[in-house]
Amino acid sequence: MILPIVAYGTPILRTVCKDIDAEYPQLDKLLEDMWETMYASNGVGLAAPQVNRDIRLFIVDSSQIFANLDEEDKGKYPDEPGTKQVFINAHIVSDDGDEWSYNEGCLSIPKIREDIFRKQEVTLEFDDENFEHHIKTFNGITARVILHEYDHIEGKLFIDYMKPLKRKLLKGKLDDISKGKVNVDYKMSFPK
Repeated sequence: MILPIVAYGTPILRTVCKDIDAEYPQLDKLLEDMWETMYASNGVGLAAPQVNRDIRLFIVDSSQIFANLDEEDKGKYPDEPGTKQVFINAHIVSDDGDEWSYNEGCLSIPKIREDIFRKQEVTLEFDDENFEHHIKTFNGITARVILHEYDHIEGKLFIDYMKPLKRKLLKGKLDDISKGKVNVDYKMSFPK
């Protein structure tokens, strides 16, 4: 089932999420719905707060980015062909490497994209969908998508990395999004 994606301005997007255990009700169904929702909205990652759940859960499929790369960008990133993964109870162990810029957007903040600087590499401790524990290092575009989704479970958004003047210039657009004055081709829910 395709779930509505919560829009900028909804308080849950600013919530630090909580860990869950294997007894979390209907987790399999939630994961199935999140994958369906992410693909239906052309996303490459989706975090639980974006579908109105305050839990430390996100999904990533960076292989879609590589499938759609221009010919001149192929072979440019170390993580090609990408990763498809479920992350439960994720916590950053370390983030390393130089910061690099990449144009990011967010399903909860439609029609706004910006070049954001993030570290090249992230090591995460997390559980997969079977609650098997992992400590794994990711780099390149996959690391970026993971860091973007990880921010969601920490109550942060990519616009928080923008310079204050840039954020100020976007205030009108952000206000419109939170009021539901935005046209998207996927299901959204807006702050009450």
